[in-house]
Order: sequence, then structure tokens, then C-alpha cells
Amino acid sequence: MPEFSEPLDLDIVVPVFNEQATLVQSVTALHAFLSRSMAETWRITIADNASTDATPALADRLAQELEGVTSVHLLEKGRGRALKQVWSQSDATVLVYVDEDLSTDLSALRPLVAPLLSGHSDLAIGTRLDRSSRVNRGGKREFISRTYNLLLRRTMGVSFSDAQCGFKAIRRDVAQRLLPLVEDTGWFFDTELLILAERSGLRIHEVPVDWVDDPQSSVDIVATASADLRGMVRVASGIARGTIPVAAIYEEIGRHPYERTQQPTFFGQVVRFGVVGALSTAAYALLYLLFQHVVPAQAANFLALLVTTIANTAANRRFTFGVRGGGAVKHQAQGLIVFGIAWLITSGSLFGLHQVSHDASAHVELVVLTVANLVATVVRFVLLRVWVFRRQARPAPVISPRRVIDDPAPITTPTTEILTKANQS
Repeated sequence: MPEFSEPLDLDIVVPVFNEQATLVQSVTALHAFLSRSMAETWRITIADNASTDATPALADRLAQELEGVTSVHLLEKGRGRALKQVWSQSDATVLVYVDEDLSTDLSALRPLVAPLLSGHSDLAIGTRLDRSSRVNRGGKREFISRTYNLLLRRTMGVSFSDAQCGFKAIRRDVAQRLLPLVEDTGWFFDTELLILAERSGLRIHEVPVDWVDDPQSSVDIVATASADLRGMVRVASGIARGTIPVAAIYEEIGRHPYERTQQPTFFGQVVRFGVVGALSTAAYALLYLLFQHVVPAQAANFLALLVTTIANTAANRRFTFGVRGGGAVKHQAQGLIVFGIAWLITSGSLFGLHQVSHDASAHVELVVLTVANLVATVVRFVLLRVWVFRRQARPAPVISPRRVIDDPAPITTPTTEILTKANQS
């Protein structure tokens, strides 16, 4: 049984909405598992978000009957809203979230929280997409889940595999810094949290889980997917514009590279840039010849240059200039501006060729464009070095990189005060 001495190790939050049919069974099973299997101090927090059935009363009854269980009642609906409020006010070292239906096998709980308690990682998630995970769910949900996570990785540039598994944990010090930046109050909440965490240079630990689909789930897949896509656009836009300060969080609590002393010299940068440029030029030529068969020459030039520019910027960021951590979206945006300049150079050369020879063959066009592309490459190197990936001098750090400078969301209302609202509806 838990002992509520300071500090509390785990706060396991169970968001609920109209779960009167299964709440008692699920919380009782979770309580029994924790009592039997977890040596850490723990608390179960039932976070009721505006249920309209008997769920609030059942949550209060469980809090009275089971030691280590508490109930919190919110006046507005939203899984994300419930998690954000309870996590923001919790005093536990590690904050956990599990689905009410306990679809995830609880045997994965210890591997989930262990790297956070030790300080090895900052967040932890269960993943149903690992090869060793055992998952029982319908083909439709499997397809939607894999498609969503693939789209997320390709568009947001993240590496975590399963954004929506209802089995996650976060260190409280990390949560205090990230939670104020998370806007979503529904199902996109934890995806948004993970995107901000990875873009801030935090370490996300993944645990393969065994998972059984709940056939009684009331989640509207179409509405949820639509909301998630809007959320992705909002977050990507905020990161690109700099309104979401992931770079600042990286400087405060991100896991910095071990050393920054082995950066390439100017000559080394030139050589590496040349290697990347040569590969990009070859790829550009191949793409141009392919595109030229289906679209006009100017369009083929634009598409080939666009594709190779995105790959070129990513390669130069990491390989040539040794940039790590946040800022990838901003760098790609700046890289596209450089692409626009390069495109003007190459398209101008193509325009000039057509003024001289109206019936120039595709191979002649390719020769002219290759020369123009080499000129554009020199311009790209200069702009990338002095603008996009320019290194700014920074003062010596005066704090530990793991320390949170300011608490952006000071706790003013303890959880115990929320409990008094339980029957006010």
C-alpha cells in the first residue's frame, strides 16, 4: 500500500468521462496491481472531466474506500484538459497517464517509469508499433493508427513511433516547463506534448506494450483525426514562426550534445558541402530528366530543385555545419528562401537559353542548368554559412542544463481543494 510521505514517486492519472459501467472494475484492478507490484510510493488520481452519468459519485466512493486513490472533478470536458490540470498541480516526481479501460497490459508500467525515476529520460510512452508489441485490434483502427503516426513522423520530423497510445509518463520538472505551451484540451494533447518535447531536445523512452482494443470505445475516429490534423498544422506553424519557444526550452532543459569542440573547420565545411552538393547535383539531374517527361522544363526544374533542396538543407545542417537539437523547421524555412534565390539563378539561365535557342534539346538544357546550379551552389554555401547556420556566441552557462529557470505555472490551488467541488453539479 502507498505511504504518502514526501516525495511521492508516481501519480497515476486516469481521465474519465461517463465510465460508470467499467470505472469500479478498472480502478480496483489498477489499485490491486500497484499494491502488489510497485515498490515506489504512488497515488491514483481519477480525473473526471464533466461526466453526466454516475461516474463522479463512483469516483468519490472509490477515493473513500481505497487507500491511495483520490478523485478530481472538472467542470469542462476534455482528456487533455484533465491531464494538464492534474499534472500541473501534482507533487509527484513522475506523472503517469493510463486509459480507463486498461487496454495496455500493466506489466509495462515499471519499464515505463523506471528511466524517468532514474533521470535517464524525460518522457516515456508505450508503443503498439514495435515488432515485439502484441496488439489485438481491428484492421481499420490498425490502418488509421499506422497512417497517422507515419504522417506525423514525415510532416513534423519526429521519431517517436506511437503518439496516441494511452500509456505515458513525464517527469514533473519537465511537465512544468512544457504544459503551459500545450494548447489542445482533447485527444491531440499528448501528441502535441511529445512534439514539443522532441523538438526541445528531450529524451523520449519507448516501451513495447501488449494492448487489447476496447470494442466499446466511444472515440469518434473521423472527428479525432480531423482535429489531430488541424493540431499538427497549428503546432508546425507555431514552431516555424517561433511563437512556440522550443529553442529556449532546449537551452534550459534539453539534452545537449556531449561536446561541441569537434566542429569542422572552414576548409572541412567546404569539403563536406562539396560532397553534399555533388550528390545533390546528381540527384537533381536525375530528377529533372524524370520530371521533364511529364511537365514543362521550368516546372521540372522547380520540382527537382525543391526536392533536392529539402534533402540538401537537412544534410548540410547535420553533416556540414554540425547543427543538432531544435530549430530544424526554422532552418528548412530559411533553406527554402535560399532555394528561391537558387531557383531564380537556374530559371534565369534556362530563360536565357530559350531566348538564344528556341528548340534546345533536353540535354542542352541540362548542361546549362548544371552550370547554373553550380553557381547557385556557391551562393547557397555562403548564405547557409553566414545566415542559416550561423553560430552565435553564447555566454557561459550559469545553471545546470537540467534545471528549470522559472516555474511558468505556479501552483495556487492544491488538489485537495478541487475535491470540495465533487458534488457541486
